[in-house]
Amino acid sequence: MATRVTTPVVAVAFSGGRDSTALLHAVWRQSAGTALRIVALHVHHGLMPEADAWWLHCQQQVQSWSRRDGRIRFLGRRLHDHPTPGESIEAWARRARYSALAEMAAEVRAETVLLAHHQRDQAETVLLQALRGAGPAGLAGMPRSVVRQGICWVRPWLEQPASAIEHYVRRHRLRHIEDTSNQDRRFTRNRLRHDVLPTLEAGFPQAQAALAAVARHSHDANLLIHEVTQAELQRVGASLDRLQLTGWATLSPVRQRLVLAAWLKAAAAAHALPPPHPSLQAQIALGLSTSWSASWSSEGGLVWRLYRGVLSVNCAPPAAVGQARQLAGPQTLDLPDWQARLAFEEVTAGGLSAEQLTGAWLQPRQGGEQFQAGPERPPRSLKKQFQAAGVPAWQRQAPMLCRRQSDGGVQVLFVPGLGVDAGQVAVAGMRQWRPIWAPNRLEDVSDPLE
Repeated sequence: MATRVTTPVVAVAFSGGRDSTALLHAVWRQSAGTALRIVALHVHHGLMPEADAWWLHCQQQVQSWSRRDGRIRFLGRRLHDHPTPGESIEAWARRARYSALAEMAAEVRAETVLLAHHQRDQAETVLLQALRGAGPAGLAGMPRSVVRQGICWVRPWLEQPASAIEHYVRRHRLRHIEDTSNQDRRFTRNRLRHDVLPTLEAGFPQAQAALAAVARHSHDANLLIHEVTQAELQRVGASLDRLQLTGWATLSPVRQRLVLAAWLKAAAAAHALPPPHPSLQAQIALGLSTSWSASWSSEGGLVWRLYRGVLSVNCAPPAAVGQARQLAGPQTLDLPDWQARLAFEEVTAGGLSAEQLTGAWLQPRQGGEQFQAGPERPPRSLKKQFQAAGVPAWQRQAPMLCRRQSDGGVQVLFVPGLGVDAGQVAVAGMRQWRPIWAPNRLEDVSDPLE
């Protein structure tokens, strides 16, 4: 019986920008004369007015090459979802993009997807993580390769400087898209790219290479930490729902901290939830050394209980926690009580004015609050609005942004998961800001595959 030979397929994430255009062309050119089939995967986010033109450009570019060599083809996917009210557009776009890429790769049976990130992208990622106070896992930046959803995601140019890619594009006279949103300094990565990194390079010409080296060293350190913590967890007899403190207490302080963090992460992951924020981890660690019994709550309704030398975890509906916090305007607030951050994005419509935000405060739900979901819709109870919007029960515990009315009552301005109350939206033409509620998730870095 003859053995069936499967033609190899490799996919390239193709936005039409300089870097992905160069990578797609290089893969196509270098594989000439082989049986390798190449699929250019394009995601239409629907966020920019030029998105249709970008789709057409990418499609026509691939078609032009395919007329010379039929091994290459174009496959695109249009996103029909949108960011939820209060969700970061950047974070939503990243998650949606990788989900679409994974679906398309599976459709064409590509086991490998190539990504065009390069050395400057890695340097930016390391800086972002450093400014967030990340440890070795975060400072490791983007991996050169990682397997997710049965697909191997590879960044072959992670060690290449941007100048090398620019040279390749000029040499082969490749047409590519210039995304104007890459100049928008409202986005954190753009501020680093255009303001911070050039300043660093002016004083330290090898800054990008040095930051890429930091990523490599941190990657190795993180692997070593993982090996040590897993060995220690096995030695002290930990399970996914219980950590016996008898053995844990014999460890050195640094091993206690790292082993506890590893167990908290694994125990939370067993419930498909993120681990406690580092500030809460510090509280738990202190409690383990000073208390006989205690309990702590973290995102998603996880309850961590200490009793008679055992730390355990279970999932229960979380009670509203946290103290009311007052605003002095559209200011970013770190909120360890709620393990989250409240930030503000300046918008042209659908936001709140500085006057509305000054003196407003965050508070847990008290019951009986009304919320207007749209300009033509009547106010309804938060419970009904959450149900209509499909917000999971455990995500309904975030605090509301409120303001005192002239009659002494309380007016809800913003609710995470629902957005700005339609009856409180600032007047058109007035300077205004959209609140962004961002739970602290250790894995929510600048790229889902990092």
